[in-house]
Amino acid sequence: MDALKLKVGPADRGRRMSLDEFAEAEGQPGYIYELAGGVIQVVDIPGITHGQLLFSFDQQVFPWVGAHQGVVHYYGSGDQCVIRLPGLQCERHPDRSFYLSPPPAGEQPWARWIPDIVLEVVSSGGESRDYEEKRREYLAAGVREYWILDPIQRTALILQRAGDVWREHRPTDTYATALLPGFTLDFARLFGGVA
Repeated sequence: MDALKLKVGPADRGRRMSLDEFAEAEGQPGYIYELAGGVIQVVDIPGITHGQLLFSFDQQVFPWVGAHQGVVHYYGSGDQCVIRLPGLQCERHPDRSFYLSPPPAGEQPWARWIPDIVLEVVSSGGESRDYEEKRREYLAAGVREYWILDPIQRTALILQRAGDVWREHRPTDTYATALLPGFTLDFARLFGGVA
């Protein structure tokens, strides 16, 4: 059966495909594949700085999650969850996602279960994808907060939903949200863990 499965690889960058086809396709290892407006995007595996920043972020998140059982129903990385937007023909894999509600029934809830908070770490060459494309898509999906961390600039942009638009915040020292009561993200500690 796998022999009949549609395969995608780096040569498919820019290829048009439906969301249904893309959701069933198997990607060649060594790359990250997303669909934006029905067009395949192929992204290289992020560099060490990207991973260091996510590791530093997780070191702040995990103790809080452990001490606040029941607030977060699921916390996933890009290979553990997905946002599917059939109307936009998009599939995205945020670097980190916080789900504050229980999952709907079924093993594949991704077109129905939207994270409340998503985080993306900006990669060199991916600035327009993270700052512009995903900004529109996550708003359309119903995400309540979109956190963008830029390891090169060592800055954060926090987007909070205000109806059908984002309200922007550029915190410099710390950030706390009512969605995660008692959690404060410390940016000096966060960016201090990045070479």
